[in-house]
Amino acid sequence: MRHLYLKLYLTVVASLVAFVLAAGFLWRQLVDASPPPGLDLAAAVAQGALPPASEPRAAQQAALERLAANRRINIALYEPDGTRIAQVGPDVLARREGARSARGPWHPGRVWTLELPDGRWLAARLPRRERPPYAPWSLFFTLGLIALGVAVGAYPVVRGATRRLERLRASVDALGSGDLGTRVTVEGRDEVAALAASFNRSAARIEALVGAHKTLLANASHELRSPLARIRMAIELLKAEADPALRAELARDVAELDALVDEILTASRLDALAQLETREAVDLLALAAEECARVGATLDGAPTTIHGDPRLLRRLVRNLLENARRHGAGSPVEVTLAAHAGAAVLRVCDRGPGVPEAERERIFEPFYRPAGTREPDGGAGLGLALVRQIARRHGGDVRCTPRDGGGSCFEATLAS
Repeated sequence: MRHLYLKLYLTVVASLVAFVLAAGFLWRQLVDASPPPGLDLAAAVAQGALPPASEPRAAQQAALERLAANRRINIALYEPDGTRIAQVGPDVLARREGARSARGPWHPGRVWTLELPDGRWLAARLPRRERPPYAPWSLFFTLGLIALGVAVGAYPVVRGATRRLERLRASVDALGSGDLGTRVTVEGRDEVAALAASFNRSAARIEALVGAHKTLLANASHELRSPLARIRMAIELLKAEADPALRAELARDVAELDALVDEILTASRLDALAQLETREAVDLLALAAEECARVGATLDGAPTTIHGDPRLLRRLVRNLLENARRHGAGSPVEVTLAAHAGAAVLRVCDRGPGVPEAERERIFEPFYRPAGTREPDGGAGLGLALVRQIARRHGGDVRCTPRDGGGSCFEATLAS
């Protein structure tokens, strides 16, 4: 993963390197390539010290030696066409045509070439210790030190800004995972600090809204208990006079409402809990055997013990069995229990019509029903949603898979 602070820091360093290169190039082209002042005067003086071009080469050689005496320089005199007339020391220019092909009268740090008024060329190479003290490499070295200092100083500034963004990202992840009480420390007065303050305000509003929703849901579910109790009492009083079919239908409706209220209360309580209130060793095979006996399902598996809430685990198994019984088209429900990779795997399978692939995740949403269908036997659409909540509270999850030969299998994984 590419970090923002690295991008910012490398951008600063790359800008400094580009600045150093550009500054060195411009200095070499604009400053170092310019001829020294008084070049015309030097050419006139040099011609005055040398014999005319018509003099023999021996005379010009002797004059050149007098000119270079006690100066420890290599110097050469050339005809206008580049033919060497005389020289003192090694050849100054690397080739015969060097004087003609020289780019102007000034070669930085290497050779000075001077055109005399009569067309001849004078070329001199300075001793190493007499070269200009402002050679290009000294400028590059100085600029490099400046760039290094800026790079070292920029790193803590860039890293400090992005470190706050990383803490903000961690808080956003925590909020998204359900920790509504998470907040981020506001540091500084820049845009990052403003973003952190905005996040804290948003998180506070979300926490208040979700808290109010949970409270309303829990209170409404609790208040439904009272009218249900009165309805149940009225049914008991009507038993002698009411029609038996009407009494049975009323009793079935009350049972459905009672089961719905119980599931809503359980779901809202799980939402409000940061962790399980009860955690103890539970023999999952024995618990599943009791629930299978209640609905006539078959069970196969080995004893498996997990740590969790026995009441919630019983609700998980019961809801899976009830779902298989409703949608299994009268086929026997088969349950298997096994241990795999440190977790208990509970599979509840039926031979019903199955679940389309596009809906295998949506059926775990609260109150979800496929279009044009109705839950049989008073189902409200909360059972599988509650199963997923319970499984995740126990460090696992639940999924729906197709069964070979037709039907569906619901596989719940629970951490040991």
